[in-house]
Amino acid sequence: MRRAFLLQLLFMLLSLLVSHRQAGAEPKLLAFTHVSVIDATGSPAKPDMTVVITGNRISAIGQTGKVDLPKEMQVIDATGKFLIPGLWDMHVHWYEKDYLPLFIANGVTGVRQMWGFPLHHQWRKEMANGALLGPRIVIASTIVDGPKPIWPGSMAVSNKAEAVEAVTKAKQDGADFIKVYSLLPREAFFAIADEVKKQGLSFAGHVPDAVSAAEASDAGQKSIEHLTGILISCSTREQDLRKKRAEAFANRSPDQRLPSPKLTRPLNQMMLETFSPEKAESLFARFKKNKTFHCPTFTVLRSGAFLDDTNLTRDSRLKYMPLRIRAMWDPKNDFRFKERTAEDFALAKKIFQKQLEIAGRMHRAGVPLLAGTDVLNPYCFPGFSLHDELGLLVQAGLTPMEALQTATRNPAEYLGALDSLGTVENGKIADLVLLDANPLEDIGNTKKIAAVVVGGKLLDKTRLEEMLAQVEKIANKKSIAEALLKTITEQNVQKAIQLYHELKAKEFDAYDFSESGLNFLGYQLLEAKKLNEAIEIFKLNVENFPQSSNGYDSLAEAYMKNGDKELAIKNYKKSLELDPKNTNAVEMLKKLGAN
Repeated sequence: MRRAFLLQLLFMLLSLLVSHRQAGAEPKLLAFTHVSVIDATGSPAKPDMTVVITGNRISAIGQTGKVDLPKEMQVIDATGKFLIPGLWDMHVHWYEKDYLPLFIANGVTGVRQMWGFPLHHQWRKEMANGALLGPRIVIASTIVDGPKPIWPGSMAVSNKAEAVEAVTKAKQDGADFIKVYSLLPREAFFAIADEVKKQGLSFAGHVPDAVSAAEASDAGQKSIEHLTGILISCSTREQDLRKKRAEAFANRSPDQRLPSPKLTRPLNQMMLETFSPEKAESLFARFKKNKTFHCPTFTVLRSGAFLDDTNLTRDSRLKYMPLRIRAMWDPKNDFRFKERTAEDFALAKKIFQKQLEIAGRMHRAGVPLLAGTDVLNPYCFPGFSLHDELGLLVQAGLTPMEALQTATRNPAEYLGALDSLGTVENGKIADLVLLDANPLEDIGNTKKIAAVVVGGKLLDKTRLEEMLAQVEKIANKKSIAEALLKTITEQNVQKAIQLYHELKAKEFDAYDFSESGLNFLGYQLLEAKKLNEAIEIFKLNVENFPQSSNGYDSLAEAYMKNGDKELAIKNYKKSLELDPKNTNAVEMLKKLGAN
């Protein structure tokens, strides 16, 4: 015992020594000289500047030759290059730790995570102590939706009391804000709006169907995502549309998360045909008065409208995505798009064009916009797609500077962090992107990245390319889920489990044996109504990842769908034991009568 303790102590001392040397290797002083600074305040580019970084802050900015540079400083000659603030993607859903470098390699130094899980809080701790390289994270609560949520795992809320409880629970779990969703009842929505003020939080998300966009703005919703509720609120037949939409959701079959396109298609057509510029002007004036931010997420709106375009499946950036995510992006595997017809896609394209027009109108009316992509949805790539979003905002009518501000200054203002982030100014945190070309001439030049600075630490082009290469290597491992599904289909689940153990023993480096790979397969089987097979795969997952709360949560869900209440309760309890903040397990145990 004593020997083991001494060995452990020696290891800790060596680790501290190594980390101390590594920290010492990082230059304490860094400067870019002869660089054109685009500070994102709205001012023109400032040529031939020197920007000095001390620790994690910008400590001086001035004309090159007029700023003193100590001898020990690392100096980067940035002649012909342009320095902008680090970029923010203000709407992401990302759960793969190994892929966080994709954000940084694309100059995205901050993200707003729109469905918070305990793992995001853990990442934030690891980033703070230097153990993990990734973007700054602002973390939402679990999605708060109505009594029959669209997404499994959401917090189901029916009334005022449950709404207050949801806010209290989210704050206890450390959420930075509350995420509201489409099916919240009116009473619950306004209760959340009141309660967040009392608890010192904010709320953002979808405009629920039961509430108008104007009411959401007046109630203090800080940001509206995806332009939800805008078209319907700008219609001359708003009340009729609301009634018909409520009926469509009420008529869902038990196994449907969304109404059939047959029901929603005529409503979408009506929204387009009855758009009122006068109503829009009045609504946007209210948004400006209330300082209601909008995060249009054109990247996801475009991909949803163009999922029938085979060019998407040839996107070169797919090489950075795990095979299971590529499979998930196939419309045949997504409940939202399975029933869409050519007519539905044609209509979606018209709506997308109208949404671009609406965002341009909003901007001209003085409504503040945020750049966000809805990463993890089909063909929304971590890091890469933020540049697509900036291009789409320019297409909507913003200038390149105004588009750049939606990913820099505006997010900082939204987050109440303009004193430390969002612009290139003296005293601010040194999150910066060095570009090879001027983004004010062509917003696409934000993709031409020469270096990224994260909290004062320089990542040069070579390092960024190494990061991308490592992610590509991980992403292109063979899919264990695909191999097992083939065996299940052709033989049985027992043979598949046998294959899993054989491949893990003999070809561990060739396959993706991650927890999420097995979990994805389990849910594929659930969707296909292969309940017994799904249970066996989820059991295999918890066998291999016994400390995963999520694994037991998924197994419990499969048991519940199979009608085995006792085992569902047992596994939800185990999930909650491993993660007391698992709100889904709490909700499901309530539903199962096992508080």
